[in-house]
Amino acid sequence: MGLLQDRLSKYTLPQKYKAEGTYPYFREIEGKQGTEVIMEGHRVLMFGSNAYTGLTGDDRVIEAGIKAMRKYGSGCAGSRFLNGTLDLHVQLEKELATFVGKPEALCFATGFTVNSGILAVMTGKDDYIICDDRDHASIVDGARSSFSHRLKYKHNDMEELEKLLQRCPVDSVKLIVVDGVFSMEGDLCKLPEIIALKKKYPGTAVMVDEAHGIGVFGKQGRGVCDHFGLTDDVDIIMGTFSKSLASIGGFVAADETIINYLRHNTRTYIFSASCTPAATAAAMEALHIIQAEPERLEKLWSVTNYALKRFRDAGFEIGDTESPIIPLYVRDVDKTFLVTKMAFDAGVFINPVIPPACAPQDTLVRFALMATHTKEQVDEAVEALSRVFKELEIIK
Repeated sequence: MGLLQDRLSKYTLPQKYKAEGTYPYFREIEGKQGTEVIMEGHRVLMFGSNAYTGLTGDDRVIEAGIKAMRKYGSGCAGSRFLNGTLDLHVQLEKELATFVGKPEALCFATGFTVNSGILAVMTGKDDYIICDDRDHASIVDGARSSFSHRLKYKHNDMEELEKLLQRCPVDSVKLIVVDGVFSMEGDLCKLPEIIALKKKYPGTAVMVDEAHGIGVFGKQGRGVCDHFGLTDDVDIIMGTFSKSLASIGGFVAADETIINYLRHNTRTYIFSASCTPAATAAAMEALHIIQAEPERLEKLWSVTNYALKRFRDAGFEIGDTESPIIPLYVRDVDKTFLVTKMAFDAGVFINPVIPPACAPQDTLVRFALMATHTKEQVDEAVEALSRVFKELEIIK
């Protein structure tokens, strides 16, 4: 065994949980994503998905992808910078820019590479990137790749954020980057307060990651920026296709100056193959459906509010969530894996959240709603999870 293999062989945590029968990752789904899926040959209620609009199995979205593949082929055989730009990409960029209220947009092959790419190049060595300490890993990686100074503040702590801004030179760029909806806890960023600080401290710009906001908040699901009426005050809006837009890919939207710079300097854009024709067309069709069917958003919030009440009434600790993401706190790593296993055995698919996605004392299972879930499915899940949590003495 070589030195590298010897070092890496010491990582045995997955083997530990596999031996205990509670390893919760890479579980195979035998069909389309929906409110119910087939896993290991039996029906399971799916409450571990990010498909808030419930469109991943929609025939219109599927047919749009098939049609695009027939016309353009299975891939673009190159990057957007060279031979990989389709008229389909350009059309989607225009529609996304209009949808989120910005002049221009760029589409990337994944949402992760939007954040990791643009944050690496936007600011210089004398500038500052300031993040909430619960921002997504893609934001963390992008900030780490930058030559700028990196600062972070305690989650939604506006007093600490202001103290950080006070430390920064007046003539430096200060880019505040924040999740619109925090993906594990389900709460929102304090965008009105952040914008107020932007206006108070010269040289400050704001970027909002709308990965979990688009399709959920705002008019027609335009996101948290629209929800707060602050789209014009936010400099950069990022979004992903892999959640409400039922596909794979991502985008950034901003004014012409920012997009022109990013188009010619973002390495994850220039040196990555283009988003596939099928994925691009599927995202565009999902975007059309979201705008044409406002009742989809109404259904999502109806079932979300119902589930929030059910979990609170049943005695679960769910924190400050304001979204279809409902954290069910366990506060113990081993029990979190055990809850996930027992819930699956009871017919409910949920996701465990452990470090580094959260602090060790904040472990939880993540319960997420889609517009296509029914109240009866929520009832079935709450009853099953109540039995599990009581058996493990997490709730009374």
